[in-house]
Amino acid sequence: MLKQLENILKNFNEKIKSVKNPTELEEVKKVYAGKESPLNEVLKSMKSAAVEEKKAVGVKANEVKTHIFGHINSLNEKFKHEELKKQLENEKVDLSMPGLNLKMGSKHPLNLVIEEISDIFTELGFDMVAGTEYETDDFCFQKLNLPIGHPARDMQDTFYIDNNTVLRTHCTNMTARMLTDLSKLGAKEKNLAAISFGNVYRRDDDDATHSHQFMQIDGFAVGKKISFANLKWILEYMCKRLFSENTEIRMRPSYFPFTEPSVEVDITCITCQGKGCKICKFTGWIEILGSGLIAPEVIELNGLDPKEVGGLAFGIGVERVAMLKYGIKNIRDFYENDIKFLNQFKFFGN
Repeated sequence: MLKQLENILKNFNEKIKSVKNPTELEEVKKVYAGKESPLNEVLKSMKSAAVEEKKAVGVKANEVKTHIFGHINSLNEKFKHEELKKQLENEKVDLSMPGLNLKMGSKHPLNLVIEEISDIFTELGFDMVAGTEYETDDFCFQKLNLPIGHPARDMQDTFYIDNNTVLRTHCTNMTARMLTDLSKLGAKEKNLAAISFGNVYRRDDDDATHSHQFMQIDGFAVGKKISFANLKWILEYMCKRLFSENTEIRMRPSYFPFTEPSVEVDITCITCQGKGCKICKFTGWIEILGSGLIAPEVIELNGLDPKEVGGLAFGIGVERVAMLKYGIKNIRDFYENDIKFLNQFKFFGN
């Protein structure tokens, strides 16, 4: 057995010298260190050997095994190192080369405003809905107290698709839809607060502050004890969050078919802080939105009882807010995709 071990060691040493790559090494490992290797055969036959012979063979077998595995592992590490070196040579980076001038994108200013208002009202418990731009006359007008032939329809300058279908003139169409859905639920408590936002369409592009297509945000809340005080608090809170803590609001009586009483809301001029300048026409105030308490007729037209449910509503132009916040003069700048214009907003809201 000792002679067998000497032969195994001699053959291994000769074979290992000719190994040039990991594949050949794997073959040698299989022959000299695998389950069917000569070394394993010797170890199996030790059972029949005498006690003294077992001791000598055991010591020698350990030496041979250590020698074989030591050489195999050493060569394996050598091949790995050579492979890594080769890979690094092929994939090395030239640090002296100039870097790529990667251009950083930005959020559109209108998206920045929508996200900011969404955050404000989500914190207050309002749902956010986008709604449909392709609307029926019923939900766009009739359920909002604007029946066919009503003179206030002329204020909307509507794009008609056919006699019963329009491109919505306001996001208030979602107020009608959601109130109608609420009336069908049959719940005892009729409480709901939501913000609808998206594109609206009117034939109105007379000057730099108007466009035939623009974005609007409408909000409403209905419940048992909704009051004008709730409306004032919500609008004041929104304006302070949008502009600054020093912003004050002023409410002026106005008219909207779907609210009663109705008010226009002004804020202190963000340019002169209420002192008076060209921007605010020296009044110290800038008009920002329209609002009011939901008219009883609207509550009733949407299937609810005005004796049990009251509500508040308001609508604000997204472009209007963006123009005031970012000092933009022409509403068309938002839609011309001018990279120089959009690059100004790289560090807003990101």
